[in-house]
Amino acid sequence: METSTSPINVANMLDKLGIKAINPGTSTGLEFHNSTELITSYSPVNGESIAQVSVTTPEQYEAVIQKADAAFKEWRNVPAPQRGELVRQFGDKLREYKEPLGQLVSYEMGKSYQEGLGEVQEMIDICDFAVGLSRQLYGLTMHSERPGHRMYEQYHPMGIVGIISAFNFPVAVWCWNTALAWVCGDSCVWKPSEKAPLCSIACQNIFNMVAKENNVPEGLSCLINGDYNVGELMTNDKRVPLISATGSIRMGKIVAQTVASRLGKSLLELGGNNAVILTQNADLQMVVPALVFGAVGTCGQRCTSTRRLIIHDSIYDKVKETLIAAYGQLRIGNPLDENNHVGPLTDVDAVNTYLKALEAVKAEGGKFLVEGGVLAGEGYEGGCYVKPAIAEVENHYSIVQHETFAPILYLMKYSDINEAIHMQNDVVQGLSSAIMTDSVREAELFLSAQGSDCGIANVNIGTSGAEIGGAFGGEKETGGGRESGSDAWKVYMRRQTNTINYSTSLPLAQGIKFDL
Repeated sequence: METSTSPINVANMLDKLGIKAINPGTSTGLEFHNSTELITSYSPVNGESIAQVSVTTPEQYEAVIQKADAAFKEWRNVPAPQRGELVRQFGDKLREYKEPLGQLVSYEMGKSYQEGLGEVQEMIDICDFAVGLSRQLYGLTMHSERPGHRMYEQYHPMGIVGIISAFNFPVAVWCWNTALAWVCGDSCVWKPSEKAPLCSIACQNIFNMVAKENNVPEGLSCLINGDYNVGELMTNDKRVPLISATGSIRMGKIVAQTVASRLGKSLLELGGNNAVILTQNADLQMVVPALVFGAVGTCGQRCTSTRRLIIHDSIYDKVKETLIAAYGQLRIGNPLDENNHVGPLTDVDAVNTYLKALEAVKAEGGKFLVEGGVLAGEGYEGGCYVKPAIAEVENHYSIVQHETFAPILYLMKYSDINEAIHMQNDVVQGLSSAIMTDSVREAELFLSAQGSDCGIANVNIGTSGAEIGGAFGGEKETGGGRESGSDAWKVYMRRQTNTINYSTSLPLAQGIKFDL
């Protein structure tokens, strides 16, 4: 399956990951399920069909949920440090398969090979974090108002965790959730994006190796494939107490309403419209590479991609010229070629969305400093390659207020730091933000309660590239969810308050008397 535009042997890569057959019988993690409806995975690198995956039917979904429920009831009784040992071994197995899995992420989704490897490294990092966490699922002890009583809080496994992931991080976001859920005692059912189904099968195959070696219950990690209809089977299912969904704001609102209607829990990671404030006190030589990577990394398809650059008017022209020059040096092409900076958009629909956004910018009065457009010809045959663009705009433009998953960077001016913060906050999304400055006062103002209203606020680093040690997520229409580090583990468990009476009497709380 090696192609003229790919520096890797695709068939060999798939074989290493246990994806041996290009046919309808693709594993869902439990067994080989066949159905008449198929998903074809196309590579945005060259437009070629990689493989076909069968869509999970309602009957197959029911079998998966029953297996996942049975696995949970067994797994919750395994001591948490032993659960952590399984995750440790999974992390080691990911180290072993890092190269082919990183290649598959790049080839099926379109991000650069280095970013593909980085995504697998995120999986390894969260496994390491979860191993330590397995010995720290702590509660609290409180003093009771009643003599001879003790109060404390503890956390118990919740049940089945349903994970709905997006195409742009086809493996890492799943692992953010599942590594924590496993050490918390939960089982997981994963509905990956239909745009990158092979990445999920590869992950499941890698986990199956570890599961077999440890004789863990079948159904601890399950995979269902298909479009939103398959996802709706989970969001409507009362047997799935938590749905962790990553995707668009539109999708998140549907998931939130559906899960809330059955009083379930949602962990939502939705859209971002991320801005960097560039002050007159910034070290431009240091920050420009971060600005460019934030805007064009993953071809602008990160939820944390830099979309708006708010520049102090005293340095605006200089920054503009610097960025134009930097964009002129970008190498766009096959993401598996490590000489290239930017790979393709993920599919034809993404290209069309990008083109519509370019037209909308012009229609609203924006001026392009670096023109966009589709790339064709030698080296781009069959792929979804576009030019990263830069436009001068106003923050209130409708297209600027929306998130476009494409490499379009919007430039705008400010004169006062409070004005800049207002512009940064004046969108419905609230995921990531950054300020570039050497001024302590500006930095601290940006991080204060009257500063950035985003879940992530950085100083002198870009908006993308979060580390797993901190909780990841955003406010407003980004959904309010938190994944990955810090105490994000608590969402995967149910909280319980316990009061123990070790006295010989039975006093009531609040001093109430009830004598018989």
